[in-house]
Amino acid sequence: MALYYLDFEKPIADLDRRIAELKNYSYHPPPRVMEEIAGLERQREKALKKAYSNLTRWQRTQISRHFNRPTFLDYAERIFTDFVELHGDRKFGDDPAIVAGVVRFQGIPVMIAGHQKFGMPNPEGYRKALRVMKLAEQFEKPLITMIDTPGAFPGQGAEERGQSTAIADNLQAMATLRTPILTVVIGEGGSGGALALGVADRLLMLEFSTYSVISPEGCAAILWKSEAEKEKAAEALKTTAADLLELGLIDEVVPEPLGGAHRDAESMARTLSRALSRHLEEVLAIPPDELLRKRYARYRAVGRVSGG
Repeated sequence: MALYYLDFEKPIADLDRRIAELKNYSYHPPPRVMEEIAGLERQREKALKKAYSNLTRWQRTQISRHFNRPTFLDYAERIFTDFVELHGDRKFGDDPAIVAGVVRFQGIPVMIAGHQKFGMPNPEGYRKALRVMKLAEQFEKPLITMIDTPGAFPGQGAEERGQSTAIADNLQAMATLRTPILTVVIGEGGSGGALALGVADRLLMLEFSTYSVISPEGCAAILWKSEAEKEKAAEALKTTAADLLELGLIDEVVPEPLGGAHRDAESMARTLSRALSRHLEEVLAIPPDELLRKRYARYRAVGRVSGG
């Protein structure tokens, strides 16, 4: 798949094009061409460091939505083995926007569920995820979820099939599930559609992911009556991984390769796998009653009150 470039990545696009042209020069480029390629690659690395060293919150939002950003299935293929996917909610149908099933993670059987960007999830997708959550509890297996959605689908059909109830049921179930839960925001996490997979004992975010109650465009449309103010809204919302770590809402920011996860999915998957392994080992050592107590305390502590 061709790499898509954001506006601030245009200088990098020119360097990538020149490198690709030289690499296609022949199967065995002469030494002078190899030297030129090496020089351009050094320039590209400097350009990437410069572009990604001082990103605005809106630019980070754009990266979280990047067309080439690895999806849940990309990570599932690289991190887990023996994937047996489950389909349907036993009420209406199957929703491909949420993928769920049983896998092995470093030899350990775990249940997984995640947003796959086929579209915004419908209630049957959340009910499918709920099936997997209940199975995780029944068979005493840890649950790993991955978030990547702008929000739940708001269409009439979804509302008629119980969208809000499906989300609420997941929130209630995850709050009381007697098994460890790890969640990773791998792209854009928006509104209740994201939170329906996000009540966890450990919450991680990839470096250029975002997590918020509303998108910058939606916030701008409400507060300033214009989506044109989306950059101002992004600054006010503080949706980035660094922001949420500072606010104490997440447990770890998982670093991305230079230029973002979309430039090196293999490296990103290896880094994420190490982070998941570390946190899973820690939560598996916690007895269920204490795990629930800690989870309750975690969400009771969200939010701060300042005097005035």
